[in-house]
Amino acid sequence: MRISLRWAVGFVALLLLSACTPGQVPSPSAPGSSTPSAAPAPTGAVIEVSLVQGLEVDRPRRSDSNAKPKGFETAPPGEGLAGYREQKLGWSTCGQVYKCAEILVPLDYANPGDQAITLALAKKPATKSPKLGTLFVNPGGPGASGRNLVTYFASAGLEQYDIVGWDPRGTNASTPVQCFDDEQTQAFTELDSSPDDAAETAALIVGTWQFAQSCWQHSGELLQHISTVDTVRDLDLLRELVGDQKLNYLGYSYGTQVGAYYADLFPQRVGRLVLDAAVDITDDDTVIQAMGFDLALGNFAAWCARQNCSLGSSKDAVLQTITDLFDTLDATPLQVGDRPLTQTLAATGVASYLYGGIPAWKVLAADLKAALAGDGAALLKASDQLNDRNDDGTFGSMFYSFPAIGCADGYDKGVVEAEQRWTTDQQKAPIFGKYFGPGYTCPLWPVRSTIQFKPTGSGAAPIVVVGATGDPATPYQQAVTMAEQLESGVLVTYEGEGHGTFGGKSECVDRLVIAYLTKGTVPSDGVKCQ
Repeated sequence: MRISLRWAVGFVALLLLSACTPGQVPSPSAPGSSTPSAAPAPTGAVIEVSLVQGLEVDRPRRSDSNAKPKGFETAPPGEGLAGYREQKLGWSTCGQVYKCAEILVPLDYANPGDQAITLALAKKPATKSPKLGTLFVNPGGPGASGRNLVTYFASAGLEQYDIVGWDPRGTNASTPVQCFDDEQTQAFTELDSSPDDAAETAALIVGTWQFAQSCWQHSGELLQHISTVDTVRDLDLLRELVGDQKLNYLGYSYGTQVGAYYADLFPQRVGRLVLDAAVDITDDDTVIQAMGFDLALGNFAAWCARQNCSLGSSKDAVLQTITDLFDTLDATPLQVGDRPLTQTLAATGVASYLYGGIPAWKVLAADLKAALAGDGAALLKASDQLNDRNDDGTFGSMFYSFPAIGCADGYDKGVVEAEQRWTTDQQKAPIFGKYFGPGYTCPLWPVRSTIQFKPTGSGAAPIVVVGATGDPATPYQQAVTMAEQLESGVLVTYEGEGHGTFGGKSECVDRLVIAYLTKGTVPSDGVKCQ
């Protein structure tokens, strides 16, 4: 499976750089082999890795980093997982209606006694009887906070459940991935992610490599045990600790991958699973994430033209206005206080609005108009939201955990292949395929990815997969293929915009999901909602 990922708006793929000959990055399946050369991307420049000044191609050894991020703890006594399974969840009040707890999980499930790390949880207790147990929720990312999701999760109709969210390993209040400091991270976000010449390409490669090295230096062996498989093992331990025989679960976006992997690894323990805004779990790259953003931007442009907005009188005219703005910012960024609104940050900001669907379109139109008039503050703030940057200039955990988890799960064939893929991406998605740029992060990541597999959930109870036809971040076709690949998958289609559907966007979808979670009523496969 190849994960389609772009900085803070999706996932990337991974390759370890090791024992490379100059200018070559080996394939994981054929160590030492070179990647075939290809024509450079039409808007970029292919660079030999060995010629990039400041880049040392070397795989860090385990002894290179002794980092122990916050939450590294002594493993509980007992053989194997016994000590972990004997933990008691000590829930304490952490809000008017919420409770919080922490538990220990093995850093490495193959050697559970060597090192423990910490997971942080939050719970909204059930308020109606009879209780149905626990509904675990995950907001996706990867790297978003499950604890925070509990505080705004649409629990109406689900009051018979304890709603429990956890910050997955590597994220937020759990043992977090740590990398650059805030000043370095700020500089990293200001690099041009769609380089036009050799100098910009070199700067992006070096900056990405330095970022990856900082993650290794400050996070160490945590990076080697941060995959979705590790998180699924954690989730099964959580299920056991709350006393449930079966897992009931609702995951959004990347959270659908967690659910699909769980169904494959623990099919007999699947209770009721809802996977909303499905990611790609296939090994087919026909549909890439940038295509979803291009579709959503095109839908916005058509709407904007119908509303007689100032951006253009037709869909194509609106799109031209937006791409002209991006290209202008490439040469001449807008100053917003002491910060630049660059082409990359503007494209990230526009992508941020597309997550919200139609309710966000009027705001997007106004903020694009402001940027065209020289005021880029709103677009810059929108990019900050997607980059997990706070108003005080600090960055949240997701900026660092996002690539760490994505790279642990993915695979690729190196830097040169990433540039070749960028060419293909632009053919599939001419706008965001261009501005998202080449995916250098994982080819330069310092640890190996996990073993790839294709989840089918064979033997699992029915699994409800929800997809929106206008989803920008997880294209609808991915929900179709997830429902097809999971042997017990059932597809629910929302004919509408935005990323993630359950929770107030569609009464039809909400009704179907609540009936399934509370009564076990499985929707008809292929049912459509508006």
